[in-house]
Amino acid sequence: MRIAALLVALSVVVVGIVGIVSPDSVTTVRREYFATPVGLYVAGAVRVAMGLVLILAASVSRAPRILRALGAVMCAQGLAATLLGLDRAQAILEWEAMHPVLLRAGAMVALACGSFIALAVVKSNEGGQPSVQSDA
Repeated sequence: MRIAALLVALSVVVVGIVGIVSPDSVTTVRREYFATPVGLYVAGAVRVAMGLVLILAASVSRAPRILRALGAVMCAQGLAATLLGLDRAQAILEWEAMHPVLLRAGAMVALACGSFIALAVVKSNEGGQPSVQSDA
């Protein structure tokens, strides 16, 4: 589960970096998956799955409570987008597209959260050096 959590962290960090460098590209990608209800549901399911990975990996992390909270927030984001519906999600996206400073701020939060997740799930060995080991 630790490796899956690291993959979640990597994807969140990449989205954060791309969002800081070019918020328009992130908006373009989001417009693509908000174009159809299927895309919205798939994106919501992926977000819920990422949240569940964090919740399940929390027990073997350095900060289990915070990781569980981040996982719960990710799950809530996935469910909220799905429950609000396609029209509302598109309206929110268009409002966000008019405020690139807010998009960059959100990307910075994503970068910070992804970095924290990575540090929380990387196990420290006896010498104090981080190492990634399988749970099995």
